[in-house]
Amino acid sequence: MKRGIPIAWHGLYRMVTGWLVLLIVTFASTTINAAPNDSAHSPSLLVMGDSLSAAYGIEREEGWVNLLADRLEGEVQVINASISGETTSGGLQRFADILGQQQPDIVLIELGGNDGLRGLSPNQMQANLATIIEQSQEADARVLLLGIDIPPNYGQAYRDAFTGVFHSLAEEYDVPLVPFLLEDIALNDALMQSDGIHPTADAQPIILDNVWPALEPLLEKTHQAAVQ
Repeated sequence: MKRGIPIAWHGLYRMVTGWLVLLIVTFASTTINAAPNDSAHSPSLLVMGDSLSAAYGIEREEGWVNLLADRLEGEVQVINASISGETTSGGLQRFADILGQQQPDIVLIELGGNDGLRGLSPNQMQANLATIIEQSQEADARVLLLGIDIPPNYGQAYRDAFTGVFHSLAEEYDVPLVPFLLEDIALNDALMQSDGIHPTADAQPIILDNVWPALEPLLEKTHQAAVQ
């Protein structure tokens, strides 16, 4: 998905080094957070992400993943394994253990942004994400891929290769895709924190609304499978 984002990212032309350090070096707690679940037999949903899913710069309960748990009202256990600064390589290294321990029914993959900010190879990023998808599907978990974009100062060719990774994976593995997690947010300065990278608390419900149309069918299929 090609996107031009000249407004929200304009100030970042002067701040590339600053926000690279902010997003990559600043790590949140590695504790996996699971929303309360009334039944051990309820379906579970795992979020593997970076700072965009780890509620960076806001209260954890304000983050979109926690809002998702609230919307599901305990019918689905939501497990947030997101870490600020996470790359696809780091996520892949952690994933097998988390998958085995949690045995989720649905896996949301929100990784790649930090690969892009570091200028890492899109081919390697694609290989890492492909392995996470394959491991999820081998464990009979349904997968939702959450895409992201990077600032224009990386050059259009790199941006096209970067965003193309998500579309290629979605097609190859037949998984649903949210093309741009920050749709209707990244261009609105009022919804972005002062670093110009991370969304505010007010933006979190919009992120959830961006995810929900692709996630809801997976939830329905999971519930149907559980009652059969």
